[in-house]
Amino acid sequence: MADPVGGYFSDYDLLVVVNDDDLADVMEYWRGADDRLLQEQTITGRLRTPTNFIVHSLTDVNRQAKRGRPFFVDIVRDGIALYEAEDHPFEKPQRLSVEVAAHERRSAYEHWFPGAIDFLEGAKFQAARGSSNVAAFDLHQAAERLYHCTLLVLTLYSPKSHKLNFLRSQAERIAPSLITAWPRTTRFEQRSFELLRRAYVDARYSPHYMVTDEELTWLTERVGVLQDLVRNVCEAHLAS
Repeated sequence: MADPVGGYFSDYDLLVVVNDDDLADVMEYWRGADDRLLQEQTITGRLRTPTNFIVHSLTDVNRQAKRGRPFFVDIVRDGIALYEAEDHPFEKPQRLSVEVAAHERRSAYEHWFPGAIDFLEGAKFQAARGSSNVAAFDLHQAAERLYHCTLLVLTLYSPKSHKLNFLRSQAERIAPSLITAWPRTTRFEQRSFELLRRAYVDARYSPHYMVTDEELTWLTERVGVLQDLVRNVCEAHLAS
């Protein structure tokens, strides 16, 4: 999916399947690969399309497929293997009952959506008292929860990630209406989202992180728009 006028481009997503649960720890074993992909995209330019990956053990993939989780069922059924070791087969996916799926979707919505609202209101409070960095972190948390909410309600799966650009791309692929939450045409819009993306770490720990009142106001407005879009998408899906 691509919208050159609006600045939106879809990306590539890779599933790395390892033979041990411990090896699926992204921070422990895969941070270097994550940094390399980002470097090749943003610095060297050798990657023109954003590329992300998630890591699961073979045991976990098979367990989720046998439980009928749509994300893993689709991967096992339709995924294109770039490399596959012998004697490590995927098990045949099973069908998830409609009743169980409906219950899990509703539970996910009732957990993640209110939490997003709380963080958005917290961001407004912190901004009003002049704590811009805390407000930026709260906005990141609100947006992160909204994307997790969307992914869990629509697919019953969301990656264990705080990377907002990754979560955004995942959610926008399955719910294209969310694309409009983040205009991408001007440098100000792109820079502001980059500040939001970095807020999870830098707003808390970096003395060099700065966000202006104008940027913070815009980000607050856009997270509010995202909240409304996510509510519409999720409630329509739950109703159907």
